[in-house]
Amino acid sequence: MYDYDLVVLGSGPSGQKAAIAAAKLGRRVGIVDRRDMIGGVCINTGTVPSKTLREAVLYLTGLSQRDLYGSSYRVKDEITVSDLAARTQHVITRQTDVIRNQLARNRVAMITGTGRFADAHSIWVDGGSGRESKVTFDKIVIAAGTRPARPDSVDFDDRTIVDSDGVINLQAVPRSMVVVGAGVIGMEYASMFAALGTKVTVVERRERMLDFCDEEIVESLKYHLRDLSVAFRFGEEVAAVEKHQTAALCILKSGKKIVADTVMYSAGRQGQTDDLALEAAGLEADRRGRIAVDANYRTTVDNIYAVGDVIGFPALASTSMEQGRLAAQHACGEPVREMHGLQPIGIYTIPEISFVGQTEAQLTESSTPFEVGIARYRELARGQIVGDSYGMLKLLVSPADGRLLGVHVFGTAATEIVHIGQAVMGCGGTVDYLIDAVFNYPTLAEAYKVAALDAANKIRNITRIDG
Repeated sequence: MYDYDLVVLGSGPSGQKAAIAAAKLGRRVGIVDRRDMIGGVCINTGTVPSKTLREAVLYLTGLSQRDLYGSSYRVKDEITVSDLAARTQHVITRQTDVIRNQLARNRVAMITGTGRFADAHSIWVDGGSGRESKVTFDKIVIAAGTRPARPDSVDFDDRTIVDSDGVINLQAVPRSMVVVGAGVIGMEYASMFAALGTKVTVVERRERMLDFCDEEIVESLKYHLRDLSVAFRFGEEVAAVEKHQTAALCILKSGKKIVADTVMYSAGRQGQTDDLALEAAGLEADRRGRIAVDANYRTTVDNIYAVGDVIGFPALASTSMEQGRLAAQHACGEPVREMHGLQPIGIYTIPEISFVGQTEAQLTESSTPFEVGIARYRELARGQIVGDSYGMLKLLVSPADGRLLGVHVFGTAATEIVHIGQAVMGCGGTVDYLIDAVFNYPTLAEAYKVAALDAANKIRNITRIDG
């Protein structure tokens, strides 16, 4: 007789959903995490704090209203870290309470502490009192998440040299900052601090940033960040960072030197599997701390599952939640449908980016014919009302049958309105559906109709000439 039918290691998005899904199926469920990490990295240092920080920055700087009220418009002249932290802490506290309530309501036992495997059916839990207790289970889901990767050559001090988890705890808004790595997290923080007035330099060893996104959208983002005085150093690597009394000196391999108040490393993430004693359960992780799983998120040990960031790509809160739910259903012997292949990507830069489906480059590489339909926010009444003159929505359409092949959005509410395109694509809808649909007016969603008409007119012109 086991203590629990299912135990979950980690209370982040994937762990929560796994625990609640199993509890809904009538199983005895326990979830293991530290008292100060309920909700995981997502709630405490990652997704939620960074997106809350972004909202605070947008509001306090008045950046999104400057098209209407002029380039000097600000809600608050002197923005301090405490201004930003107040909103962030409020949201973290509220969201932690919501998670605790959900787990309690579903009778999921909260096991406080950190867990490590004793064998494939039991773990040792260290509650911080100096004594470990043993917990047994039939099945277990590893949802331990990740932490920022820290190069051994860099002397992080969480003040001058920080990682993406530590940047929200800075004591003051830096006057200058070097962001090492132009991935999603690096670009999100680069745009936030640039909006606050920080002089930001982005150093990236590759020749472009966000190379999985549509190139036109990325160029638009780059233009706006340069307008906020962001400097880009592509094809460059950091050789060393020297800490001095008042600032840090960043030395690039090319010999260039950059002085900055703060250096933020965004060099990928590392699975938090070092302390799980995986070998005791017959498991192992790769050099990035990731655990291999099959299509049902089951590891090489039959009763052990792994979900979320700890299994690698795509490592998004949205996909992790669904992985947790599906893993728990499979572990409980319930019929499971595969996760839908159409998963939207949201990047919370300023302005934000979101897309679903394929890019122009991918379609060109696979020799798939497509037509482009574009709507610009400045052509929409709602775009003028909200003061967004730069936003755009792009549809990639199959000329043969009108199917949507990709939807790419840049600007206000991009991460929200992309779901309309996702729903149409998921249901096999065509550009004709968007042309015939009636959208509320004035809305940004109306961009779909404008872009659909643009694409349909281009296809019609080709058909008239080419037959």
